[in-house]
Parts: sequence; C-alpha cells; structure tokens
Amino acid sequence: MFKGIFGKTKPETNALTTLDKLNETLEMLEKKESVLLKKTAAEVEKAKEYAKGRNKKAAIQCLKRKKLYEQQIEQLGNFQLRVHDQMIMLEGAKATTETVDALRTGASAMKAMQKATSIDDVDKTMDEINEQTENMKQIQEALSTPIGAAADFDESETFDIVG
Repeated sequence: MFKGIFGKTKPETNALTTLDKLNETLEMLEKKESVLLKKTAAEVEKAKEYAKGRNKKAAIQCLKRKKLYEQQIEQLGNFQLRVHDQMIMLEGAKATTETVDALRTGASAMKAMQKATSIDDVDKTMDEINEQTENMKQIQEALSTPIGAAADFDESETFDIVG
C-alpha cells in the first residue's frame, strides 16, 4: 500500500551482490577485449592481402581500423583496471565493516558483563573465599593433630634408641 504512495523501495546494496555484478562486468569487458583482438588480427591479415595485391589504399584502411580497435582495447583495459580497483576497495571496506561490527559486539558483551559484576560483589566474593580458605586450614590442622598413643610419642626418644 505504501509502495504506491511513496514510490518503489530502494533495494539494499549488498557487498556480495555488488562484487558479483563487478565480476560480471569484468567478464563482459574481457569478452569484448577478446573480440577486438580477433578483429585486430583479422585487419592485419586483410592489410597483408591487400598489400600483396598492390592495393595500398585498402591496406591503409585496414591498418586504420586496426589502430581504432587497439585504442578500444586500451580503453577496455583501463575499464578493467577500474573494476579491479573497485573490487579491491569494496572487499577492503567489507572486511573493515565486519571487523568494526565484531569489535562492537565484543565491547557490548564486555559492558554487559561488567554491569553484571560490581566491585562490591568481587570484594564480597574474595572475603568469602578467604574465609573458606581459613576454615579449611583450621580443619586440616585439626585433622593432622595426633591423638591417642601417637600424641604421647616423642620423636627425640627414637634417636636415642637408634643412635
């Protein structure tokens, strides 16, 4: 309904579809160049034939057409360079955009994690860890204290017996 009122919606330009279009354009330019190279070779052959038949004027006309084809080939080569340059720039821009998006996502995740954990929570947790560590040391000391006959045993007496 709104399309009719506001006109057609503009399709989003996608880097991949644009790269595909650039590749198609490059292929088309290469095909045109190939055709022109064949035409150039054909004009050279015609010029040779006319030169053998002593038709100098026709041979010169063939060489002039050959020169025009060569100019077009050079122009197509420049177009191809521009398309290659555009493809490289687009690929670089795509990589940059993806990198920035990834960094942005990482920064958001880190921010969310920092909001979930306050310095008071960290201090409280560290206090609990220290308290539990101290309790465990006391338990271990209590368990390692000798009891019964072992508590009455004096290690210095064993040296008197052995020595």
